[in-house]
Amino acid sequence: MDLVTYGTESIVDIANYQLAAEKSIRLYFSKDNPEFTNIFTGYRISEVNAMLSDMMNETDIRSVLVLMAHMEATFRVDYKVRSQKKYSDPISIEFRKIWKRKKQRARLEEILNVWGNINPESKKIIGQLKSIFSFRHWLAHGRYWNIGNEYDFQTVYILTDAVLSNFSFYD
Repeated sequence: MDLVTYGTESIVDIANYQLAAEKSIRLYFSKDNPEFTNIFTGYRISEVNAMLSDMMNETDIRSVLVLMAHMEATFRVDYKVRSQKKYSDPISIEFRKIWKRKKQRARLEEILNVWGNINPESKKIIGQLKSIFSFRHWLAHGRYWNIGNEYDFQTVYILTDAVLSNFSFYD
């Protein structure tokens, strides 16, 4: 089985982008920025620090969304491949049952449930994924209701790496 990859963007590429974005933002809000005085004249240092914090948080969230999109694509491509090939493993068999009814319209939760039901050792990771996908739903749909768990880039990166390292995906 081949690990699923998409284009040239890996989770390491996403992490490198996140790191570069963080460094750029920190430089922009630092006195090392040649335009610092022009940009922030009239602001108190506490206001500048608050803007820096807000921008860092927003950048973190955007990178979380990219990781989640990558992970969803991994599961969905694997679902499609397993549904259309004649693999005899239990996950492929269950995916073909769903495919007969729903084709590509299967919900991500259905796909994750198959993994959790067939591989009990993956239930904990699947539970964490469902929680993170709920967080993604909250982000993508306006952030206007109270959310239980919020996740940062590092937490989602670690989980994404665990999924990609421990699940056997087809591409």
